[in-house]
Amino acid sequence: MTVPFLQSDAIASWGRVVRASHRVARPRFTDELPALIAASEAGPALPIGLRRSYGDSNLNPDGRVIDMTGLDRVIAFGRETGVMRAEAGLSLSQALQILVPAGWFLPTTPGTRFVTLGGAVANDVHGKNHHSAGSFGASVTRIKLLRTDGSAHELAPGDPMFHATVGGLGLTGLIAWVEFRAARIPSAQLDAQDAEFGHVRDYFDIAAEAHTRFEHTMAWIDCLSGGARLGRGVLSAANWRQDGDLTPHREDPKLAMPIDAPGFALSRMAIGAFNSIFHDLKRMRTGPYVSHYEPFLYPLDKIAHWNRLYGRDGFYQYQCVLPPTTAREGVEELLKVIAASGQASFLAVLKDFGAHAPAGLLSFPMEGTTLALDFRNQGERTLTLMADLDRIVLSAGGRLYPAKDGRISAAMFAAGFPKLQDFRGYVDPGLSSAFWRRVAG
Repeated sequence: MTVPFLQSDAIASWGRVVRASHRVARPRFTDELPALIAASEAGPALPIGLRRSYGDSNLNPDGRVIDMTGLDRVIAFGRETGVMRAEAGLSLSQALQILVPAGWFLPTTPGTRFVTLGGAVANDVHGKNHHSAGSFGASVTRIKLLRTDGSAHELAPGDPMFHATVGGLGLTGLIAWVEFRAARIPSAQLDAQDAEFGHVRDYFDIAAEAHTRFEHTMAWIDCLSGGARLGRGVLSAANWRQDGDLTPHREDPKLAMPIDAPGFALSRMAIGAFNSIFHDLKRMRTGPYVSHYEPFLYPLDKIAHWNRLYGRDGFYQYQCVLPPTTAREGVEELLKVIAASGQASFLAVLKDFGAHAPAGLLSFPMEGTTLALDFRNQGERTLTLMADLDRIVLSAGGRLYPAKDGRISAAMFAAGFPKLQDFRGYVDPGLSSAFWRRVAG
């Protein structure tokens, strides 16, 4: 029986800015995929997962999407080798429930565990250990890809289609399963420490030293403070603890955001107060401590539907990376513009990427410093601010993260990704997204 495409108005990205109708198919078995992915007169399709991308790379408004979350079975797992093969709809959270008790962990992980394996590959996600481990694509050993012409391909590193698919935003075909190599861990606990810095310029030296001693590093910064406290923050760093149990995380979030937050809760004053309190609390804990991996690596996952904090109109996330030669001055300039704009944002995240070769043609990470922060959608005012930030990033030789973007121009995208022209040759003509239609030119 063929799985139908049914009309739905419930498909949205994590930022919730774009709201559009989609025709959605929800397969449960791999033998249902060829018919769903086949080219159709109904227009291009797009495989999707848990929709944690913030912008429109996971949307195909008024078109067809294939929801892969029903295909979440583990195909094989080597407890001695750490190699796992699983259907593309398996979430990182589900994978960890199997990996951690066996003494393994994801080789790298984004700031949420609610991402599918297919999404992790399609966006070549990165984590707090990029300086030591690279991106997720660096650990992928094989992929099965289905194309709309009916062909099926088992891909491995070195195959040009493999490197187009890693970071390829789901545009080269439907990823049916993913095989990757996990990382060995001695326990589920981390030996961590926090170090305060009073100005963003101090971050770079503190972070450089931390990279030599810690696998995981990141900084929370206050992007509303200016002057002598511009970009003040706290650098958190951690290594796996050598002794301790192998208890995985609790699967369900502890808290929930049941409704959209009202606008006054996101005023500059309210978020400025939040940033100040958070900074003071982190400063009080400066020094070493022991933490389970969940609160350290996935702090926001404890709140279900936390994206509702930004209200009904949704929010944009802006994430850029600047190369080492321009990062210090560029990040400082970005924060000055943000602070002067008065547009409230919760604490921003600053971390460094290592000098790893990109796993995919459109992989976002490159050696340098990445800044990520959220802006409540205030229409033209917010778009104008981000356009101002774009000019700084472009001048600094940086680029933006497609998984977080919902408004980048074709020119900005092309400038940031020099292998875009090569990538075009691998795009499946039967697949598309709102993002791709905007940037493909």
